[in-house]
Amino acid sequence: MSPLELDEWLSRPTDRTIEALRKLDGDLIVLGAGGKMGPTLARMARRALPADRRVFAVSRYSSSSARVDLEAHGVQTISCDLLNREAVANLPDAANVVYMAGHKFGTSDAPELTWMMNSVLPAIVAERYSGARTVVFSTGCVYALTSTASGGSKEDDVLAPPGEYAYSCIARERVFTHFAKSCGTPNLMFRLNYAIDLRYGVLYDVASKVWQGKPVDVTMGHVNVIWQGDANARALESLALAQYPPKILNVTGRECISVRWLAEQFGRLLARTPIITGQEAELAWLNNASQSFELLGDVTVSLEEMITATADWVRNGGVSLGKPTHFESHDGKF
Repeated sequence: MSPLELDEWLSRPTDRTIEALRKLDGDLIVLGAGGKMGPTLARMARRALPADRRVFAVSRYSSSSARVDLEAHGVQTISCDLLNREAVANLPDAANVVYMAGHKFGTSDAPELTWMMNSVLPAIVAERYSGARTVVFSTGCVYALTSTASGGSKEDDVLAPPGEYAYSCIARERVFTHFAKSCGTPNLMFRLNYAIDLRYGVLYDVASKVWQGKPVDVTMGHVNVIWQGDANARALESLALAQYPPKILNVTGRECISVRWLAEQFGRLLARTPIITGQEAELAWLNNASQSFELLGDVTVSLEEMITATADWVRNGGVSLGKPTHFESHDGKF
């Protein structure tokens, strides 16, 4: 599979996505569209919406190729620093907003930037797009670590996570909730755990280490994952679920997956003997996404399919985005 074929797969809308978006009125704007998920989500929105509904993708665009590719697929791109209030004020109106901007890695070295991106920037955006249906990308890291026996954290669990990054993400949710209350804006907090693209993600991290003969740390003993295409579809479909008070939705796969088991599976598929380091801790970051399955149906790509495709990608020298997830971090420091 080529990168072009992979992006086509990741941006392929389901019938449910097409139906959900066509029932909504107005244009759609993706804020922070230049990251790992943004380009394929924007392309999926473009493929799902009628031609007379515009899709805008806003980012600083450090990669010009991403912008060129989006334009080639009918998405209107806008270069913008979202921390610049004047620039945000000049962005086009849109009835539907997918907010994907944020900062995670480097939090320990530059915590002030993390808080600016994850708490100040949301205030600028929420004020500008008051009244618009808004899906706010968040993270399962806002929960406390939990046991595998619990089945994962649920949407109404107390937020008591380790690490400064996680608290800045709680701040992002609180800021959007404040503006939703003061402006009557329908919101949905999209708490996502580990989207999988063959070029990055937990599965790529484990598979590439097994392939290269590097140790796989199993201290964070279990993880959740979901195919990025399914995560994209769920985010777009969630626009129809936005409400006030804001709805909270955990989004990930059904399984609580053993990292040791993953290493063994990749060892078998790649004909390598995994090198295991560490010992599984009693607690891990795990989400219970049963509500999302009830509301949005099943995923289109199974765990087995993701594992097989990732192994093939790594074995055949597929490119990497060079962005490790650091899923092994048990103290919330990134």
